[in-house]
Amino acid sequence: MVGYQELRRPAVFALRALTVATCYVVAGRLGLLCRLTVQGAVFTPVYPATGVALACLLVFGLGCWPGVSLGAFFLVLSLGPPGPDVVGIVVGNTAGPVCACVLLRRAGFRTDLARLRDGLALVFLGALAAMLVSSTAGVVSLLLAGKLAATHFWSTWLAWWVGDAMGVLIVTPVLLALWEVRRPPSAARWKEALALAVVTAGLVTVATHSTMSALFLVYPVVIWSALRFRLAGGMLCALFTSVMAAVAARDGVGAFARLSPVQVMLKLQLFNGSLALTALLLSAVITEQHHTRRSVEEACNELAEVLEHLTAHGSPAGRATPRPEEPRRERGPR
Repeated sequence: MVGYQELRRPAVFALRALTVATCYVVAGRLGLLCRLTVQGAVFTPVYPATGVALACLLVFGLGCWPGVSLGAFFLVLSLGPPGPDVVGIVVGNTAGPVCACVLLRRAGFRTDLARLRDGLALVFLGALAAMLVSSTAGVVSLLLAGKLAATHFWSTWLAWWVGDAMGVLIVTPVLLALWEVRRPPSAARWKEALALAVVTAGLVTVATHSTMSALFLVYPVVIWSALRFRLAGGMLCALFTSVMAAVAARDGVGAFARLSPVQVMLKLQLFNGSLALTALLLSAVITEQHHTRRSVEEACNELAEVLEHLTAHGSPAGRATPRPEEPRRERGPR
């Protein structure tokens, strides 16, 4: 039995690492489909591989970091011949999610995102702070390898950092929400979900490809999905909207027509950031209120049961009620 357990642990570790690496590569390739070029720098508005890496670290533990490194290595190899910058990019793409996981755990982060503080921690610690590590390491590696001009350093760094941060803000909550799902919704909920999906698909397509710059039309749909389906609905809607906006920005149509590459990048990233923050924080607030209301209802039910028990057993039948003592009368002298 001991020998079997000793053999089983490396096998499970290797299988988990290969699974994480495969998910990382697939997510990275999907993100590169919507890549944009700004001042000679190629960036992805939303880099889902970073969000996948952080979700795996939060769910499976820090022990799966070799899978992240392996996935980052194979993803870089799939883009072109390897160079001296590969080591720095792989180290940065691994260190960023690992730092985010460590910071979130120190802050008491819960993967169900049932509190507002969890959403704020994911925004400021997981996305904005930790992704400074991956972007800095990657861009410095490109600069030292001679693949990036010094004049394009800050534009490339900003695009890298924002892409990784958007991956954490949009992709990680979706994966965590899907991981926390324990039972399918009822038939009535499925009907509402289908109606929401149809409305979202139509409205988002019109908003992102219309020349009237009607991106603001997507916010009512995001609020609807967050109110009715909380984190899973809100973040799935935000993810779909971000993908459609990235496609429109890549093709230069709709709200992104007749804009310079820098203006496209700024407009797209500001839109994705505001959309992700709205969906994430609103979902966290609604989930927190739902849990608070459920806790209050459970406490009220327990209190009602205790009062009912005391009422039923407080004065048993058959027990004589004691009579109050009569006051003694003072006798005078005979």
